[in-house]
Order: sequence, then C-alpha cells, then structure tokens
Amino acid sequence: MALLDLVQTLTTPHPVDRYLELVRPMLTVRDMRARIVGVDRSVPGTLSLSLRPTRQWNGLLPGQFIQLGVVIDGVRQVRCYSPVNSQHDSRRRLDLTLRVHPHGLVSRYLHEHAEPGMILDLEPASGVFHLPRQRPDRVLLISGGSGITPVLSMLRTLADEGYAGPVVFLHYARSPELVPHRDELAEIAAAHPNIAVELRYPEQDGRGFDRDELIRVAPWFAEAETFLCGPPPLMESVRELFAAEELSERLHTEEFVATAAPVDTTDVHGSTTFSASGVTAENAGTSLLEQAEAAGLTPEFGCRMGICFSCTSVRRSGCTRNLRTGELESDPDQPIQLCVQAAVGDVDIEI
Repeated sequence: MALLDLVQTLTTPHPVDRYLELVRPMLTVRDMRARIVGVDRSVPGTLSLSLRPTRQWNGLLPGQFIQLGVVIDGVRQVRCYSPVNSQHDSRRRLDLTLRVHPHGLVSRYLHEHAEPGMILDLEPASGVFHLPRQRPDRVLLISGGSGITPVLSMLRTLADEGYAGPVVFLHYARSPELVPHRDELAEIAAAHPNIAVELRYPEQDGRGFDRDELIRVAPWFAEAETFLCGPPPLMESVRELFAAEELSERLHTEEFVATAAPVDTTDVHGSTTFSASGVTAENAGTSLLEQAEAAGLTPEFGCRMGICFSCTSVRRSGCTRNLRTGELESDPDQPIQLCVQAAVGDVDIEI
C-alpha cells in the first residue's frame, strides 16, 4: 500500500483512478465499477441489466442493495437497487431488475440508453435487510411490484442451498405480464417441493392481502421469519396484521418508496445554517438535502429515502423532524440523514 499511496500523492489533485479511466474504464485501483453485459426490456415498464463488476466486488448477502452511479448530462446520479442474484452465484455477475418510473431520472435514462459495454459506478452491497446467516426454520417472503428484487435474491439463495424448511413466496402484481422472472419462479417451485410460489393480481398491488389469505398460503406464518418489500399499501397491511398478531419482531422490511409523515405547518419557520459552507437558507419544510441543493450546495447522496446513509451529516444545533416517523430530534452534534430530516426552527448543519 505504501507504493500505491506514493502514486496517489504524485497524481494529486486527482486520484489515480481518474487517470486510469482515461485509458481503460474498468481498470481501477480503489474505485469499483461495472460493465453492462446484458440488457432485457421484455417486461413492460421494467429493465433487467446484467453487470460484470471489477475485481473489488466481494459479493452480497441475499436481500442487500447496491448503489449504482451513472453520469447524466454531466452530473453523476446515484440510485440504490437490490440485485436478484443468489448469494452463491459464482459468475461474478450482478443481475438487476429496475422498475422504470415515469419521473425517475436514472431508471428512464437507463431504459432508453443502457447497452452492453456501458460503464457504471458501483458501491459494495450493504443494508440490514437480508437473510440471517443462521437460516430460520420457516421462511415467508412477501413482495409487491418492484419489491420483488430483494426477496427473489433470498429465494434463489435458499434454492441453491437446498434449504429443506417450508418457504412461501407471495407476490402481488397488476398482471402476470408484469411479474419479472415469472418463468424462473415456476421452475424453482417445480424443482423444490418445499417451496410454494403464490402470485396474486389485485387491481392495486397488495390491496388483496388479509389474514385469511395469509392462513391459506402459510398457515405456519406465526412460527416463520417473514421478509417484506413492496408498495406502501402492502407494507401497511402486513405491518398492521403482524402487529395485531403480536408478531412484529418476526417481520423484516425494506422500503423502496419513502413515505412521509404529515407535516405540521407550524414547524415550518426559522432558517437553516450550513455552517461549513457559510450558507443560510429559510426553512421551507422540505428535507435538508433538498434545502441544501436549493441553496446551491452539492452534498453527497444516494437513495434519497433513508436507506444508504450516503447523505449523513452532523446536526450541530437545533431541532429536526424525521420525515418518515414525525419524531423530533434535538441532541447536538449528532449525525443525521439529510434526505429524511427537515428543519424545525433554526438549525445548524455541518455541510
């Protein structure tokens, strides 16, 4: 590492990887990247990508997410996606299935422009939503819409391990055509008698979920560990049911949509000081990340929904409100996530 540090010093002000990428984009020392090697647009509103990461890739735990970076109009945009790979995939490939949102900058760009050979920035897999290393005796996987990706990674992993316990994979979609990897799901269920794949097509994702449905597909759910990812109506229905059954500790969740608690307009006053930059802005009631950007600052960010912790900064003083829970926090000199915190009165953030 001493030689690498010397080279890094000699190439200042730019890191050595900035020079290497001019010669060969996938040749890196510290940065991790991935080359697109496969593109599939066959499922309406969905894009599937197969990526070959650089040598720094260390694999994943089933259910974790990665941060993917792409340059759009000269600006590097970062988003979080959950690979659908099994933990035991030996191909050194990352397979992603992206929901193309009408107003999603990155998903629309990739849907229109992704092609084999394109280079993307990549961060290591992270996140606490994953199968435990000691596998549960019974597993219930519930998903809706694009929430299928992390639980499909779990299902593939259990299938590859020859897991012997009962598994139910319950997925909600608007129609059969909108279920990614539908043929593979059928093949897994056919090859593993202990795995049941249950697909449901209500008018809106997850609206058909209730206790009777759960008892039909997994009568043993009270003894299982349940992993849930999907749209807000499904997430809310499942959480309420598990809370009523006093099983919340057995429910593990991941959200791809940030749900905000109602804003009390009386909290929207004062000003936010970004002390490290010498910038002050009137409190607009939006997230601190949005306020900083509106003030001309460019703090680092990733998912913009409180998952990846890329936008963490220190709150030096003042009170902030958690946009997901509505809770107020005022301890000084505490790290906070800018994308899910808003200022309540005068606040000093070290950016």
